[in-house]
Amino acid sequence: MRHRSRLACLVLALSVPFSAFADELTVSAAASLTNAFKDLAKQFEAQSPGNTVRLNFAASGTLLQQISQGAPVDVFASADQPTMDKGVEQKLIDPATRKDFVTNALVLITPKQGSPAVKTLQDLDRADIKRIAVGKLATVPVGRYTKEALDSAKLWSKLEPKFVQADSVRQVLDYVSRGEVEAGFVYRTDAAIMPDTVNIALTVGGHSPVSYPIALTADTKHKALAQQFVDFLASAPAQEVLARYGFGKP
Repeated sequence: MRHRSRLACLVLALSVPFSAFADELTVSAAASLTNAFKDLAKQFEAQSPGNTVRLNFAASGTLLQQISQGAPVDVFASADQPTMDKGVEQKLIDPATRKDFVTNALVLITPKQGSPAVKTLQDLDRADIKRIAVGKLATVPVGRYTKEALDSAKLWSKLEPKFVQADSVRQVLDYVSRGEVEAGFVYRTDAAIMPDTVNIALTVGGHSPVSYPIALTADTKHKALAQQFVDFLASAPAQEVLARYGFGKP
């Protein structure tokens, strides 16, 4: 009788779908991480059988707003430190898990075809440069890096009438690649994915370092798996992928 009972328990256990033992990890990441994180999610899933990674990309500020409104997010990767600082202040982020995992560079890009030549930031003040795409200051870190750089060059106020506001760094890239603006500010990694449609006119200085922090959210229901993902990003294979997409070491 006891043997039959054990056999019944075994059959029941084997009949439970494998997915019942799997977890789905939700990672909200800055838009500039889109291509790299898609590759990294596949690698992580391969080494963590049965678990899946659901990716959500947008401007860092928009992602933090989603978390504050109750979006079920396990890991948050920001393109700047102030947005992560805000998350910590609002108790949305577990500060003990926070770490920097990559760096980037701010560049000025122009359309590959039919765009006036731009060699310096001062060239943006010319009459033939009519539209310049920038990220929205309230939510898009690349917009804030851009303002710092243009403030340093004493150009922000002069150029402001030309600005076309974008909801993310990838929208800036789209505006430039389609020739809807004469110039735009993105990260070097974004420009690298569209070499056939955009030129890097110059690498821009005069701003705080472009450093990306990552952390677990305070309300994650998958703390162990989320920590595994964060630790995975610091591993040599993950850093190789990030380097391939143009990101620098933290």
